[in-house]
Amino acid sequence: MKYTFGGFYSIKKLISVKIKEEHIVKLNKNSLKNHIENFDFLANKLSKKGHNVSDIVSKLSELQVAIPSWALGAGGTRFGRFSFYGEPSNLEQKLEDVGVLQSLTQTAGAVSLHIPWDIPSDYNAIIEQADALNIKFDSVNSNTFQDQKYAIETYKYGSLSNTSQAVREQAIQHNLDVINIGNKLGSKCLTIWLADGSCFPGQNNFQTAFQNTQDSLKNIYMGLPDDWKMLIEYKPYEPNLYSTVIRDWGASLMLANGCGDKAFTLVDLGHHLPNSNIEQIVSILQLKGKLGGFHFNDSKYGDDDLTVGSIKPYALFLIFNELVYGMENNPQNPDLNWMIDASHNVKDPLEDLIQSLEAIQEAYAKALLIDQAELKVAQLNNDVVKCQEILQGAYRTDVRSLLEKVRLSSGGALSPINAYRSLNIRDTLIKERGKNTVATGL
Repeated sequence: MKYTFGGFYSIKKLISVKIKEEHIVKLNKNSLKNHIENFDFLANKLSKKGHNVSDIVSKLSELQVAIPSWALGAGGTRFGRFSFYGEPSNLEQKLEDVGVLQSLTQTAGAVSLHIPWDIPSDYNAIIEQADALNIKFDSVNSNTFQDQKYAIETYKYGSLSNTSQAVREQAIQHNLDVINIGNKLGSKCLTIWLADGSCFPGQNNFQTAFQNTQDSLKNIYMGLPDDWKMLIEYKPYEPNLYSTVIRDWGASLMLANGCGDKAFTLVDLGHHLPNSNIEQIVSILQLKGKLGGFHFNDSKYGDDDLTVGSIKPYALFLIFNELVYGMENNPQNPDLNWMIDASHNVKDPLEDLIQSLEAIQEAYAKALLIDQAELKVAQLNNDVVKCQEILQGAYRTDVRSLLEKVRLSSGGALSPINAYRSLNIRDTLIKERGKNTVATGL
């Protein structure tokens, strides 16, 4: 049986859609008996091994992953873009979609805005709508990889690294404007990703480009409020295939150190050369207190922006192993900004994001099952086999009932995908918005 979702409420003429709580409760009843059996079995098994199940559930419930505003519509390739219809055409509708994800999963309690794609027209109304949906504003993202409407200068040959002082000043001012927008919304973080680089040998002087970028970032850093962070994202290639200015974590770390204590490196899982040891990068950055946040996705060949955990779930688990260790042993590192960064070419964007949210939680849950003290002893004894057994023992554990417990305790759906489909949400969005709406962004 299908239900349309409703419970409309008006916020200063802004209409937001909220899933009715009773619909989720009714859907959960169909699977509740099976969930209880599975959870009790796993909880008993974990308790016998010395795990504090309540503590694990509590830590899982605290993990909130930001939804990027630009990922709520269909993605695309260089050949074309195929809509799933009912896409959010403005910021208000994007918040509605994040509200749907939060209602179903209880792990999507934040949104990350990209400027100038998502500048609020009425800040008070947007804040009120977000509060009603239990959504916070995470990092705000600047955009100097595209020329903006009415801009005087072009970013064709770079932005913060450009040889032209006028171009650099325009890019700096844009980032300061983004900080101001985020500050009005209650955000505490600025994320900077640059497309700056060169297409051909000899096109740029590498040292000049890097120094210009450092100087520009310092100017932006001076405009950060005291309680803000600045995250510097890196990428080894594309769109400039010969060189990118911030090509790896070392370059990002140097730039962050050059700015100050509020500047950190941001790790996008797709922004690495094939077979890079991302978990090692994560570990060292935490040790140095310079890991600021994550963009979660997955890839087979490059920056594919696929569903989290769809290609390399074990690699994701190994990354979370280092994160769990770092969060326990590296107090010098700040709380992390978690965000999904994916492109939905052949999937319903909301279903794709639900799958990614669950994959992140699953990897985190399995990492929490690792006995770090036992692993440390095995490492000190150079017991390589034991080390592998400890890691793979945790990885092979079916933790889905733990995730269900977290969602059930918070009012979410035992099976978010099944609930999304049973509640006929995409069809309802199409009915409300039509088939011709296009989400702003990439």
